[in-house]
Amino acid sequence: MAEKWNITLVIRRQKQGQPPFDQEFKMEANPDENVIDLVERVWAFHDKTLNYAHACHHSTCGACGMRVNNVEKLTCITPVRSVVADGGTLRVDPMRNFPVISDLAVDMGELYRRMELVGHHPVNLDRKEAIQSEFRPSGPAEPGEDFIRLSDCIECGLCMSACPIVGSTGDYLGPAPLAGAHQAGVKGNPGLLELVSGVDGVWRCHSAFECTAVCPSNVDPGWRIMELRRIALAEKWKSWFSPNKSAEVRK
Repeated sequence: MAEKWNITLVIRRQKQGQPPFDQEFKMEANPDENVIDLVERVWAFHDKTLNYAHACHHSTCGACGMRVNNVEKLTCITPVRSVVADGGTLRVDPMRNFPVISDLAVDMGELYRRMELVGHHPVNLDRKEAIQSEFRPSGPAEPGEDFIRLSDCIECGLCMSACPIVGSTGDYLGPAPLAGAHQAGVKGNPGLLELVSGVDGVWRCHSAFECTAVCPSNVDPGWRIMELRRIALAEKWKSWFSPNKSAEVRK
């Protein structure tokens, strides 16, 4: 028989034009189920007006990002026992730094626009010499054949919510777009390099690494931002000390 805990679930509610408020639900919970299961149970059995986003239930779509006890989490892979004890209180809030549409659902449009701006593609074509895949029944790939795969970044927005600079500087590109730029490749792309090394790019980051701490896909946006800084500095040094530049200085 499944273990049952008695917990208090507190959900931050907010409708357009109305002030936010907290709503409490006393419920039994299996400590091995995930937080999204509790949110769905509230909608199914307690309050059909609750709004939230979810889809895949296995950390692929990135839709169910929320703050759980003030920490950004993908609620579909966050076990109840990892965030609360029997008899305790579990709090769920919408992500920060995004406009709240309703309750736990936020508007992610600006993130998607910025990801597109830096050339990040959720679906990538990988060129492999040879691959044996369970999803490719015809056998190993031919040399040079393209394979479609999902990008590591699932555009969940958790890093944007956790980043203290996103919350204080609206024009900062943010950790997800900067990590997306690094994945897309800035070398040989002077326009993209100029964008990410501008005033609202990598130099705006305060190196808190909150983004890396909450990333559910091991993208490590904090490290990627530091790598972009290294690339930007290297390209700047090259431009300063190139033979053509030296000749101009001698003139």
